[in-house]
Amino acid sequence: MTNSLAAFYQGRKVLVTGHTGFMGGWLTAWLKILGARVIGFSLPPETQPNLFSAARIGQDMVSLTGDIREWARIAGAFEEYHPEIVFHNAAQPLVLRAYEDPVGTYATNVMGTVHVLEAVRQCSSIRALVVITSDKCYENREWVWGYREDEPMGGRDPYSSSKACAELVTAAYRRSYFCEDGRAQVASARVGNAIGGGDWGEHRLVPDIVRSVASGSPVVIRSPNAIRPWQHVLEPLRGYLMLGQRLWNGGQGFAQAWNFGPREEDSILVINLAERFLNLWGPGRVSIQQRGSVLPEAQRLKLDCSKARTQLGWRPVLTIQDALRLTVEWYRAYLDDPGSACDATTAQIQRYMESAQE
Repeated sequence: MTNSLAAFYQGRKVLVTGHTGFMGGWLTAWLKILGARVIGFSLPPETQPNLFSAARIGQDMVSLTGDIREWARIAGAFEEYHPEIVFHNAAQPLVLRAYEDPVGTYATNVMGTVHVLEAVRQCSSIRALVVITSDKCYENREWVWGYREDEPMGGRDPYSSSKACAELVTAAYRRSYFCEDGRAQVASARVGNAIGGGDWGEHRLVPDIVRSVASGSPVVIRSPNAIRPWQHVLEPLRGYLMLGQRLWNGGQGFAQAWNFGPREEDSILVINLAERFLNLWGPGRVSIQQRGSVLPEAQRLKLDCSKARTQLGWRPVLTIQDALRLTVEWYRAYLDDPGSACDATTAQIQRYMESAQE
């Protein structure tokens, strides 16, 4: 699989929106390892520290600063650089911030996606587009089983519904503009809760734990008994890369929505993930203080990824314990030596590629 990806992406012009963020940064680093000619379009990194700066993601690529809410900026980037493949990853990704700023969240996650789709429609060089959304796009009924790609879209909060809207917009553009001409194939990817080194987002579990451990303060858990589909960030990214390749080679049969989530047993309680992380961290563990969520969030959420397994040949490589080990390893290395982030990121991608190949 990884040999096939390297052969395919070598020399391809790939545009990644949101390349200064957590998942976009890891995706960009991987694409550069594969030999792609990467163009990034994103706002500046939001946090300090951040993966983009720490791992020197902006080296050996074209890194553009821009806001996907500004049509002229995104259209100009496509017109100037003529990408062949696009991964649309830019988003407002935080549930609590969406409660505080619903207008900005919808503007970014919905109209930003419209702008990217329209830019793809007007750019004749593009053959494949993967729009990345979220597992929260589904109408959550608190089922014990995973949601499949044909389940209804929904969302009880601004963030979730903005991701459902992004899925609906993507499906509408695909049917209206991309089915008949066959030039660009458009798919969407719905992913679970990704963990990994270099995430410093606010109100996110792993960054909150790392900040607490580093400062010696208690870890505060917002929804300790919520079940989430946890996975290492490289797992869904491999799905995106495989999907981009299939869209290019396989055409309309892959221009659909796809789930990329962990194995069934890796959907665990928030508090269990926090306890496992702290057990792996070693000396300096802190006590966990549970704090009830002020705003409502879904308590149970799982993905059914059988379609990706059977049609794409994608399946998780890492267990949740593997994912936690890699995450702890990255953060401990960074806290010991912030200059290690670039080498640590590259090494983890290469080790993961070897595991996936096996």
